[in-house]
Amino acid sequence: MQSDQLNYIPILIQFLLAVGFVVGTIIVSGKLGPKRSSKVKDANFECGIESVGNARIPFSVKYFLVAILFVLFDIEVIFLYPWAVNFKELGIEGMVKMVIFMSLLLIGFFYIIKKKALEWE
Repeated sequence: MQSDQLNYIPILIQFLLAVGFVVGTIIVSGKLGPKRSSKVKDANFECGIESVGNARIPFSVKYFLVAILFVLFDIEVIFLYPWAVNFKELGIEGMVKMVIFMSLLLIGFFYIIKKKALEWE
């Protein structure tokens, strides 16, 4: 049991180093960086165009739908990598499970196409 816990020490050290680096970089850049402010520098700037009006204009739901669908299918594709790496060890049972997984993925994709979620007007 003790040796299992010792195996996680390198991961903990790497995590602490990563967090320490990020926090340290933010603190050092805040202390060493220039602190000049002016009306022009503090003004909102968006792609070289002056900001006019309210920034809270409504976006089309289609934009968010496409973004969510991209993330959903992107994450599901990530599950293909471990399956491909362990293909021989998983045997026929792994193949059946992956066929079921891919079938459900395709059913969801065809449902999205049928509902015209990816069509822009």
